[in-house]
Amino acid sequence: MQSQEAFDYNDRYGIKKSRSWIGVALITAIVGVSWITWAGLHHSNPVIRTQLITFVVDNDRQVSVRYSVDRHSNKAATICTVIARDFDKNIVGQVDKEIPAGASKIELVTVVPTRSEAVNADISSCRTK
Repeated sequence: MQSQEAFDYNDRYGIKKSRSWIGVALITAIVGVSWITWAGLHHSNPVIRTQLITFVVDNDRQVSVRYSVDRHSNKAATICTVIARDFDKNIVGQVDKEIPAGASKIELVTVVPTRSEAVNADISSCRTK
């Protein structure tokens, strides 16, 4: 007669639990954590750091922008792009201010002429010359 034991496909076909995803997950985690660490350290310490201190709308045609620039290398000149925006966030004025080589930390005031009344000002970017 036949045995009354439950039929098991694992016994018949030899199916084993697959654990191949653990290696893939481990490699992905190591690469991902390494990349995030590198990106965080690389981008947290830029070569040129700027900070907007204040801006004053002098009249409908100009804005005075006060800002500071902190650069690692003071041996090369730096060019900073200062912009002014209107109420709709359109750029209405832009000036490229050249900062000569010298001090690594400097505070500047730049006057940006505008084509219409500005309500906002910012330092768009700074780069070495």
